[in-house]
Amino acid sequence: MALSPEDTGEAVRQLQRRLGAAGYLSDAGVIPGVYCAGTRQAIADFQLDRGLAVTGLCDEGTWTTLIEAWWSLGDRPLMLRSPNLRGDDVAELQRILSRLGFDVGRIDGIFGSLAARAMRQFQENAGLDIDGVCTAETVTVLRRLSKMTGDGPGIAAVRDTEHARAGQPLAGRRVALGSFGGLTSVLEVLSTLLREHGAMLIETVDDEAAQQGATANLFGADVYVGVEATDEPQSRVAYYAVPAFESAGGRALAHLVERHMRDVVPRMTVHGMRLPILRETKMPAVLVTLGPTEVMVGRSQRIADALFLALTAWAP
Repeated sequence: MALSPEDTGEAVRQLQRRLGAAGYLSDAGVIPGVYCAGTRQAIADFQLDRGLAVTGLCDEGTWTTLIEAWWSLGDRPLMLRSPNLRGDDVAELQRILSRLGFDVGRIDGIFGSLAARAMRQFQENAGLDIDGVCTAETVTVLRRLSKMTGDGPGIAAVRDTEHARAGQPLAGRRVALGSFGGLTSVLEVLSTLLREHGAMLIETVDDEAAQQGATANLFGADVYVGVEATDEPQSRVAYYAVPAFESAGGRALAHLVERHMRDVVPRMTVHGMRLPILRETKMPAVLVTLGPTEVMVGRSQRIADALFLALTAWAP
């Protein structure tokens, strides 16, 4: 559901109710059923806290994230199904299981096969029925045991950091490249450079982040690099990060990209974010947001060279 300032009606009321339930909107200064200034500020605050692009507009990604924020652990049974269950309750379950030493993969709020396996392993260790379903009874046991574990990073963060430190030669690595809003010329040059140095490539140019992520995951990519154009003058490179987890490999690559881009795209910043493509990909990933397409196309060679150097330094 996409909404923007001055929109009115029941859809806006639903948006305001969910923002209020999430603690971002009070009744004071808000016009019920109208996408007013107060509603826009609440959306912007929510986007900032959730690692989304801050626009103040309720796009599909923001609405989906707001729906997921509705769920608390214990509100519903969690299990492996298609499509995968998503929500803050899943992320909380992943955090607890990870701190208890069960490998759920990255903490992304998506109940996939690793979360189901970890759930079964926990149930076996706790003497519960082994069905891979997180019920209210399971949550009670999880919370009791989690009080004894402290606030450590959990096995997911430790493993990700170890992988980031290990490093592997670029030759033979599986690299997924993606683009949004044009700039395919950058990928064409980068693809040539990577192939010349022995990397195996797949290019994903689907407009949907979920499809690009699924393609990269199916390919078994070791790393994902995406580029997108924007009308904004600011440029950034983003990697996956949420309050309880950040991708160490993605963070390292993002800072390398920024370092090598300094002479090509000045004042680029690095951000840990929860952007859809960074969440959907299961490997270290970065999304490089550049300026307008008509400006950046002329710098395609230099941008590709900088990305290649960053990847080479990241995978020595």
